[in-house]
Amino acid sequence: MKLAIVGGGSTYTPELIDGFARLRDTLPIGELVLVDPAADRLELIGGLARRIFARQGHGAVVTTTTDVEAGVQGADAVLLQLRVGGQAARNQDETWPLECGCVGQETTGAGGLAKALRTVPVVLDIAEKVRRANPDAWIVDFTNPVGIVTRALQSAGHKAVGLCNVAIGFQRRFAKHLGVAPELVRLDHVGLNHLTWERGVTLLDAPGSATGREVLPELLAGFGKEIAQDLLLPQPVIERLGVVPSYYLRYFYQHDQVVEELKTKGSRAAEVAAIERQLLEMYADPTLDTKPELLSKRGGAFYSEAAVQLIASLLGTDGGTSVQVVNTRNDGVLPFLPDDAVIEVPAEVDAAGVRPLPQRPVEPLYAGLIAAVTAYEHLALDAALHGGRDRVFDALLSHPLVGQIERADQLTDRLLAHNREHLAWA
Repeated sequence: MKLAIVGGGSTYTPELIDGFARLRDTLPIGELVLVDPAADRLELIGGLARRIFARQGHGAVVTTTTDVEAGVQGADAVLLQLRVGGQAARNQDETWPLECGCVGQETTGAGGLAKALRTVPVVLDIAEKVRRANPDAWIVDFTNPVGIVTRALQSAGHKAVGLCNVAIGFQRRFAKHLGVAPELVRLDHVGLNHLTWERGVTLLDAPGSATGREVLPELLAGFGKEIAQDLLLPQPVIERLGVVPSYYLRYFYQHDQVVEELKTKGSRAAEVAAIERQLLEMYADPTLDTKPELLSKRGGAFYSEAAVQLIASLLGTDGGTSVQVVNTRNDGVLPFLPDDAVIEVPAEVDAAGVRPLPQRPVEPLYAGLIAAVTAYEHLALDAALHGGRDRVFDALLSHPLVGQIERADQLTDRLLAHNREHLAWA
Protein backbone atom coordinates (compact mmCIF):
# COMPACT_ATOMS: atom_id res chain seq x y z
CA MET A 1 0.00 0.00 0.00
CA LYS A 2 1.24 3.47 -0.88
CA LEU A 3 0.25 6.66 0.91
CA ALA A 4 1.21 10.23 0.10
CA ILE A 5 1.13 13.20 2.47
CA VAL A 6 0.91 16.56 0.70
CA GLY A 7 2.29 19.00 3.22
CA GLY A 8 4.63 16.28 4.44
CA GLY A 9 7.22 18.87 5.45
CA SER A 10 5.00 20.00 8.33
CA THR A 11 6.50 19.77 11.80
CA TYR A 12 3.34 17.84 12.68
CA THR A 13 4.09 14.96 10.28
CA PRO A 14 6.07 12.90 12.88
CA GLU A 15 2.80 12.54 14.82
CA LEU A 16 1.32 10.82 11.77
CA ILE A 17 4.45 8.70 11.30
CA ASP A 18 4.27 7.54 14.90
CA GLY A 19 0.64 6.48 14.42
CA PHE A 20 1.44 4.67 11.18
CA ALA A 21 4.27 2.80 12.90
CA ARG A 22 2.27 1.79 15.97
CA LEU A 23 -0.83 0.76 14.03
CA ARG A 24 0.86 -1.02 11.13
CA ASP A 25 -1.32 -4.12 11.57
CA THR A 26 -4.39 -1.97 10.88
CA LEU A 27 -2.80 -0.03 8.03
CA PRO A 28 0.04 -1.98 6.37
CA ILE A 29 1.93 0.76 4.53
CA GLY A 30 4.62 -0.33 2.09
CA GLU A 31 5.60 3.11 0.80
CA LEU A 32 5.07 6.57 2.24
CA VAL A 33 5.79 9.66 0.15
CA LEU A 34 6.17 13.06 1.79
CA VAL A 35 5.38 15.89 -0.64
CA ASP A 36 6.21 19.51 0.11
CA PRO A 37 7.66 22.53 -1.71
CA ALA A 38 10.06 23.14 1.22
CA ALA A 39 12.88 20.77 0.30
CA ASP A 40 14.99 21.57 3.38
CA ARG A 41 12.17 20.68 5.79
CA LEU A 42 11.37 17.57 3.76
CA GLU A 43 14.85 16.22 4.37
CA LEU A 44 14.56 16.74 8.12
CA ILE A 45 11.07 15.19 8.36
CA GLY A 46 11.93 12.36 5.96
CA GLY A 47 15.01 11.43 7.96
CA LEU A 48 13.11 11.39 11.24
CA ALA A 49 10.28 9.36 9.65
CA ARG A 50 12.76 6.69 8.56
CA ARG A 51 14.27 6.55 12.04
CA ILE A 52 10.86 6.26 13.74
CA PHE A 53 9.86 3.43 11.40
CA ALA A 54 13.18 1.66 11.93
CA ARG A 55 12.95 1.95 15.73
CA GLN A 56 9.50 0.36 15.71
CA GLY A 57 10.44 -2.34 13.22
CA HIS A 58 8.29 -0.97 10.39
CA GLY A 59 9.53 -1.88 6.93
CA ALA A 60 7.91 0.94 4.93
CA VAL A 61 10.02 2.86 2.46
CA VAL A 62 9.91 6.64 3.01
CA THR A 63 10.59 8.92 0.04
CA THR A 64 10.35 12.69 -0.37
CA THR A 65 9.62 14.95 -3.32
CA THR A 66 8.66 18.52 -4.14
CA ASP A 67 6.68 17.30 -7.18
CA VAL A 68 3.02 16.66 -6.32
CA GLU A 69 2.26 14.71 -9.50
CA ALA A 70 5.21 12.38 -8.99
CA GLY A 71 4.50 11.97 -5.30
CA VAL A 72 0.88 10.91 -5.67
CA GLN A 73 1.52 8.55 -8.59
CA GLY A 74 0.16 5.13 -7.64
CA ALA A 75 -0.93 6.24 -4.16
CA ASP A 76 -3.95 4.49 -2.67
CA ALA A 77 -4.74 7.50 -0.50
CA VAL A 78 -3.49 11.09 -0.37
CA LEU A 79 -3.58 13.12 2.85
CA LEU A 80 -3.77 16.91 2.56
CA GLN A 81 -2.36 18.97 5.44
CA LEU A 82 -1.53 22.34 3.92
CA ARG A 83 -1.00 25.81 5.34
CA VAL A 84 -0.85 28.26 2.43
CA GLY A 85 1.20 31.22 3.61
CA GLY A 86 2.54 29.35 6.64
CA GLN A 87 2.38 30.58 10.23
CA ALA A 88 2.96 34.15 9.02
CA ALA A 89 -0.39 34.16 7.22
CA ARG A 90 -2.01 32.48 10.20
CA ASN A 91 -0.64 35.20 12.48
CA GLN A 92 -2.37 37.78 10.29
CA ASP A 93 -5.63 35.81 10.34
CA GLU A 94 -5.51 35.92 14.13
CA THR A 95 -4.71 39.63 14.49
CA TRP A 96 -6.32 41.96 11.93
CA PRO A 97 -9.93 40.85 12.68
CA LEU A 98 -9.39 42.06 16.25
CA GLU A 99 -8.97 45.60 14.88
CA CYS A 100 -12.66 45.42 13.90
CA GLY A 101 -13.84 43.86 17.15
CA CYS A 102 -14.08 40.33 15.73
CA VAL A 103 -12.51 37.08 16.82
CA GLY A 104 -9.14 36.47 15.20
CA GLN A 105 -9.08 32.73 14.49
CA GLU A 106 -7.77 30.68 11.59
CA THR A 107 -10.83 28.50 10.96
CA THR A 108 -13.86 30.68 11.65
CA GLY A 109 -14.93 34.28 11.23
CA ALA A 110 -12.93 36.63 9.02
CA GLY A 111 -9.61 34.85 9.60
CA GLY A 112 -11.18 31.55 8.62
CA LEU A 113 -12.50 33.11 5.42
CA ALA A 114 -9.03 34.43 4.57
CA LYS A 115 -7.59 30.95 5.02
CA ALA A 116 -10.32 29.45 2.83
CA LEU A 117 -9.66 31.97 0.05
CA ARG A 118 -5.93 31.17 0.08
CA THR A 119 -6.40 27.43 0.40
CA VAL A 120 -9.25 26.28 -1.85
CA PRO A 121 -7.58 27.06 -5.22
CA VAL A 122 -4.34 25.38 -4.13
CA VAL A 123 -6.14 22.27 -2.88
CA LEU A 124 -8.21 21.98 -6.06
CA ASP A 125 -5.05 22.22 -8.16
CA ILE A 126 -3.46 19.41 -6.13
CA ALA A 127 -6.64 17.34 -6.38
CA GLU A 128 -6.61 17.62 -10.17
CA LYS A 129 -3.05 16.30 -10.17
CA VAL A 130 -4.17 13.39 -7.98
CA ARG A 131 -7.05 12.67 -10.37
CA ARG A 132 -4.71 12.66 -13.37
CA ALA A 133 -2.12 10.49 -11.64
CA ASN A 134 -4.48 8.06 -9.93
CA PRO A 135 -8.26 8.68 -10.19
CA ASP A 136 -9.05 5.84 -7.79
CA ALA A 137 -7.08 7.35 -4.89
CA TRP A 138 -8.96 8.65 -1.87
CA ILE A 139 -8.23 12.21 -0.82
CA VAL A 140 -8.39 12.69 2.95
CA ASP A 141 -8.49 16.36 3.87
CA PHE A 142 -7.18 17.60 7.20
CA THR A 143 -6.57 21.11 5.83
CA ASN A 144 -8.59 23.83 7.53
CA PRO A 145 -11.23 25.05 7.16
CA VAL A 146 -12.07 21.37 6.64
CA GLY A 147 -15.76 21.82 5.88
CA ILE A 148 -15.23 24.40 3.13
CA VAL A 149 -12.22 22.60 1.65
CA THR A 150 -14.02 19.24 1.62
CA ARG A 151 -17.09 20.85 0.02
CA ALA A 152 -14.83 22.32 -2.68
CA LEU A 153 -13.29 18.90 -3.35
CA GLN A 154 -16.60 17.05 -3.45
CA SER A 155 -18.27 19.72 -5.58
CA ALA A 156 -15.47 19.28 -8.11
CA GLY A 157 -16.17 15.53 -8.23
CA HIS A 158 -13.17 14.34 -6.27
CA LYS A 159 -13.19 11.17 -4.19
CA ALA A 160 -12.71 13.05 -0.94
CA VAL A 161 -13.61 13.00 2.74
CA GLY A 162 -12.73 15.45 5.50
CA LEU A 163 -11.25 14.58 8.88
CA CYS A 164 -10.98 16.52 12.13
CA ASN A 165 -9.63 15.49 15.53
CA VAL A 166 -12.35 17.12 17.66
CA ALA A 167 -14.53 14.00 17.84
CA ILE A 168 -11.73 11.56 18.62
CA GLY A 169 -10.49 14.00 21.26
CA PHE A 170 -13.88 13.93 22.99
CA GLN A 171 -14.04 10.14 22.66
CA ARG A 172 -10.65 9.77 24.37
CA ARG A 173 -11.46 12.22 27.17
CA PHE A 174 -14.85 10.62 27.85
CA ALA A 175 -13.30 7.14 27.86
CA LYS A 176 -10.72 8.30 30.38
CA HIS A 177 -13.46 9.71 32.64
CA LEU A 178 -15.39 6.44 32.38
CA GLY A 179 -12.32 4.27 32.85
CA VAL A 180 -12.97 2.26 29.66
CA ALA A 181 -11.26 1.62 26.34
CA PRO A 182 -11.95 4.32 23.72
CA GLU A 183 -13.41 1.68 21.38
CA LEU A 184 -16.33 1.33 23.80
CA VAL A 185 -17.37 4.98 23.49
CA ARG A 186 -19.56 6.15 20.59
CA LEU A 187 -20.59 9.78 20.16
CA ASP A 188 -23.86 11.32 19.03
CA HIS A 189 -21.86 14.05 17.29
CA VAL A 190 -23.67 16.49 15.01
CA GLY A 191 -23.03 19.75 13.17
CA LEU A 192 -20.41 21.20 10.87
CA ASN A 193 -16.65 21.14 11.13
CA HIS A 194 -15.67 23.18 14.21
CA LEU A 195 -19.37 23.73 14.97
CA THR A 196 -20.53 20.53 16.68
CA TRP A 197 -22.28 19.26 19.75
CA GLU A 198 -22.13 15.90 21.54
CA ARG A 199 -25.83 15.22 22.12
CA GLY A 200 -25.23 11.76 23.51
CA VAL A 201 -22.49 9.35 24.52
CA THR A 202 -23.09 5.60 24.26
CA LEU A 203 -21.07 3.12 26.27
CA LEU A 204 -21.08 0.10 23.97
CA ASP A 205 -21.49 -3.45 25.23
CA ALA A 206 -18.46 -4.42 23.14
CA PRO A 207 -16.28 -2.73 20.51
CA GLY A 208 -18.30 -2.36 17.32
CA SER A 209 -21.51 -3.43 19.08
CA ALA A 210 -24.88 -2.07 18.02
CA THR A 211 -26.05 -2.00 21.65
CA GLY A 212 -25.03 -0.03 24.72
CA ARG A 213 -26.32 2.52 27.21
CA GLU A 214 -26.48 6.30 27.23
CA VAL A 215 -23.96 7.79 29.68
CA LEU A 216 -23.81 11.52 28.86
CA PRO A 217 -25.95 12.53 31.90
CA GLU A 218 -23.63 10.67 34.27
CA LEU A 219 -20.58 12.15 32.55
CA LEU A 220 -21.95 15.65 33.09
CA ALA A 221 -22.93 14.83 36.67
CA GLY A 222 -19.59 13.30 37.59
CA PHE A 223 -17.15 15.27 35.44
CA GLY A 224 -19.03 18.44 34.50
CA LYS A 225 -16.43 20.70 36.12
CA GLU A 226 -13.52 19.10 34.23
CA ILE A 227 -15.44 19.12 30.93
CA ALA A 228 -16.36 22.80 31.35
CA GLN A 229 -12.75 23.70 32.16
CA ASP A 230 -11.55 21.91 29.03
CA LEU A 231 -14.00 23.94 26.94
CA LEU A 232 -13.49 27.23 28.80
CA LEU A 233 -17.27 27.47 29.02
CA PRO A 234 -19.48 28.00 32.11
CA GLN A 235 -20.39 24.69 33.73
CA PRO A 236 -24.02 25.74 34.52
CA VAL A 237 -24.67 26.43 30.83
CA ILE A 238 -23.38 23.01 29.77
CA GLU A 239 -25.43 21.34 32.51
CA ARG A 240 -28.58 23.22 31.47
CA LEU A 241 -28.12 22.36 27.79
CA GLY A 242 -27.33 18.74 28.59
CA VAL A 243 -24.88 18.57 25.68
CA VAL A 244 -21.14 19.07 25.25
CA PRO A 245 -20.35 21.77 22.67
CA SER A 246 -17.11 21.75 20.74
CA TYR A 247 -14.61 24.19 22.23
CA TYR A 248 -14.95 26.20 19.00
CA LEU A 249 -18.47 27.13 20.10
CA ARG A 250 -16.90 29.50 22.61
CA TYR A 251 -16.18 31.85 19.69
CA PHE A 252 -19.95 32.08 19.19
CA TYR A 253 -21.27 31.79 22.75
CA GLN A 254 -18.73 34.17 24.34
CA HIS A 255 -17.53 36.13 21.31
CA ASP A 256 -16.97 39.53 22.92
CA GLN A 257 -15.24 38.05 25.95
CA VAL A 258 -12.91 36.04 23.69
CA VAL A 259 -12.08 39.16 21.64
CA GLU A 260 -11.00 41.01 24.78
CA GLU A 261 -8.88 38.05 25.87
CA LEU A 262 -7.19 37.80 22.47
CA LYS A 263 -6.35 41.49 22.47
CA THR A 264 -4.23 41.06 25.59
CA LYS A 265 -2.17 38.02 24.61
CA GLY A 266 0.00 36.93 21.73
CA SER A 267 -1.42 34.99 18.82
CA ARG A 268 -1.52 31.21 18.76
CA ALA A 269 0.40 31.43 15.47
CA ALA A 270 3.34 33.12 17.18
CA GLU A 271 3.28 30.44 19.87
CA VAL A 272 3.20 27.64 17.31
CA ALA A 273 5.98 29.26 15.25
CA ALA A 274 8.22 29.24 18.31
CA ILE A 275 7.39 25.58 18.96
CA GLU A 276 8.10 24.75 15.32
CA ARG A 277 11.56 26.32 15.49
CA GLN A 278 12.41 24.15 18.48
CA LEU A 279 10.98 21.05 16.81
CA LEU A 280 13.02 21.56 13.65
CA GLU A 281 16.18 21.79 15.75
CA MET A 282 15.21 18.51 17.43
CA TYR A 283 14.40 16.82 14.12
CA ALA A 284 17.88 17.65 12.86
CA ASP A 285 19.40 15.43 15.58
CA PRO A 286 20.38 12.18 13.79
CA THR A 287 19.92 10.21 17.02
CA LEU A 288 16.26 11.22 17.47
CA ASP A 289 13.99 8.28 16.57
CA THR A 290 10.78 9.05 18.46
CA LYS A 291 8.35 11.94 18.31
CA PRO A 292 9.39 14.57 20.89
CA GLU A 293 7.11 15.36 23.82
CA LEU A 294 7.11 18.99 22.65
CA LEU A 295 5.09 17.90 19.61
CA SER A 296 2.03 17.45 21.86
CA LYS A 297 1.95 21.25 22.27
CA ARG A 298 1.75 21.70 18.49
CA GLY A 299 -1.94 20.66 18.39
CA GLY A 300 -3.82 17.93 16.52
CA ALA A 301 -3.97 15.35 19.30
CA PHE A 302 -5.04 11.85 18.18
CA TYR A 303 -5.17 12.86 14.52
CA SER A 304 -2.79 10.06 13.56
CA GLU A 305 -5.08 7.44 15.08
CA ALA A 306 -8.17 8.96 13.46
CA ALA A 307 -6.34 9.03 10.12
CA VAL A 308 -5.25 5.40 10.40
CA GLN A 309 -8.79 4.27 11.27
CA LEU A 310 -10.32 6.22 8.39
CA ILE A 311 -7.82 5.18 5.71
CA ALA A 312 -7.87 1.54 6.82
CA SER A 313 -11.65 1.45 6.45
CA LEU A 314 -11.63 3.26 3.09
CA LEU A 315 -9.01 0.89 1.70
CA GLY A 316 -10.56 -2.21 3.28
CA THR A 317 -7.55 -3.24 5.36
CA ASP A 318 -9.54 -3.39 8.61
CA GLY A 319 -11.76 -6.13 7.26
CA GLY A 320 -15.18 -4.57 7.60
CA THR A 321 -17.40 -1.54 8.15
CA SER A 322 -16.61 0.92 10.92
CA VAL A 323 -18.45 3.95 12.29
CA GLN A 324 -16.34 7.12 12.33
CA VAL A 325 -17.01 10.84 12.58
CA VAL A 326 -16.12 12.45 9.25
CA ASN A 327 -16.89 15.47 7.11
CA THR A 328 -18.99 14.40 4.16
CA ARG A 329 -21.86 15.38 1.87
CA ASN A 330 -25.20 15.94 3.62
CA ASP A 331 -27.54 14.34 1.08
CA GLY A 332 -30.63 14.84 3.23
CA VAL A 333 -29.20 13.65 6.56
CA LEU A 334 -29.87 17.11 8.02
CA PRO A 335 -33.02 18.02 6.07
CA PHE A 336 -32.77 21.75 6.82
CA LEU A 337 -29.48 21.96 4.86
CA PRO A 338 -28.78 21.67 1.11
CA ASP A 339 -27.75 18.24 -0.12
CA ASP A 340 -24.30 19.48 -1.13
CA ALA A 341 -23.51 20.93 2.30
CA VAL A 342 -20.68 19.16 4.13
CA ILE A 343 -21.65 18.02 7.61
CA GLU A 344 -19.68 16.42 10.42
CA VAL A 345 -21.48 13.34 11.75
CA PRO A 346 -20.85 9.64 12.40
CA ALA A 347 -20.77 7.62 9.19
CA GLU A 348 -20.35 4.04 8.10
CA VAL A 349 -17.00 3.76 6.36
CA ASP A 350 -15.68 0.86 4.31
CA ALA A 351 -14.20 0.08 0.92
CA ALA A 352 -17.54 1.01 -0.68
CA GLY A 353 -17.25 4.58 0.62
CA VAL A 354 -18.71 6.88 3.27
CA ARG A 355 -22.38 6.80 4.30
CA PRO A 356 -23.47 9.31 6.97
CA LEU A 357 -25.81 7.79 9.53
CA PRO A 358 -29.37 9.09 9.97
CA GLN A 359 -29.70 11.78 12.63
CA ARG A 360 -32.59 12.51 14.95
CA PRO A 361 -34.05 16.01 14.52
CA VAL A 362 -31.60 18.73 15.51
CA GLU A 363 -32.89 21.10 18.20
CA PRO A 364 -33.59 24.69 17.00
CA LEU A 365 -30.88 26.10 19.30
CA TYR A 366 -28.27 24.23 17.26
CA ALA A 367 -30.03 23.94 13.89
CA GLY A 368 -30.29 27.71 13.53
CA LEU A 369 -26.55 28.24 13.95
CA ILE A 370 -25.73 25.25 11.73
CA ALA A 371 -27.94 26.64 8.96
CA ALA A 372 -26.44 30.13 9.24
CA VAL A 373 -22.85 28.90 9.09
CA THR A 374 -23.70 26.57 6.20
CA ALA A 375 -24.98 29.58 4.25
CA TYR A 376 -21.72 31.40 5.04
CA GLU A 377 -19.70 28.39 3.86
CA HIS A 378 -21.60 28.40 0.56
CA LEU A 379 -20.75 32.08 0.05
CA ALA A 380 -17.17 31.55 1.21
CA LEU A 381 -16.66 28.80 -1.36
CA ASP A 382 -18.16 30.99 -4.06
CA ALA A 383 -15.66 33.72 -3.15
CA ALA A 384 -12.77 31.25 -3.11
CA LEU A 385 -13.69 29.87 -6.54
CA HIS A 386 -14.59 33.10 -8.34
CA GLY A 387 -12.98 35.95 -6.38
CA GLY A 388 -14.23 39.50 -6.20
CA ARG A 389 -14.57 41.99 -3.36
CA ASP A 390 -18.38 41.77 -3.41
CA ARG A 391 -18.29 38.01 -2.85
CA VAL A 392 -15.89 38.40 0.07
CA PHE A 393 -18.13 41.08 1.57
CA ASP A 394 -21.24 38.90 1.15
CA ALA A 395 -19.55 35.97 2.91
CA LEU A 396 -18.48 38.16 5.83
CA LEU A 397 -21.87 39.85 6.13
CA SER A 398 -23.54 36.43 6.33
CA HIS A 399 -21.23 35.10 9.05
CA PRO A 400 -22.87 35.07 12.52
CA LEU A 401 -19.65 36.46 14.04
CA VAL A 402 -19.73 39.51 11.71
CA GLY A 403 -23.24 40.28 10.44
CA GLN A 404 -22.99 44.10 10.28
CA ILE A 405 -22.46 46.19 7.15
CA GLU A 406 -19.78 48.53 8.50
CA ARG A 407 -17.85 45.73 10.17
CA ALA A 408 -18.04 43.49 7.08
CA ASP A 409 -16.80 46.38 4.95
CA GLN A 410 -13.81 47.03 7.20
CA LEU A 411 -12.96 43.35 7.43
CA THR A 412 -13.15 42.96 3.65
CA ASP A 413 -10.60 45.74 3.16
CA ARG A 414 -8.24 44.25 5.73
CA LEU A 415 -8.60 40.72 4.39
CA LEU A 416 -7.70 41.82 0.87
CA ALA A 417 -4.83 44.01 2.03
CA HIS A 418 -3.24 41.16 3.97
CA ASN A 419 -3.76 38.45 1.32
CA ARG A 420 -3.11 40.02 -2.08
CA GLU A 421 -0.01 37.92 -2.68
CA HIS A 422 -2.10 34.75 -2.31
CA LEU A 423 -5.16 35.85 -4.30
CA ALA A 424 -4.58 35.97 -8.05
CA TRP A 425 -7.74 38.00 -8.64
CA ALA A 426 -7.11 40.64 -5.95
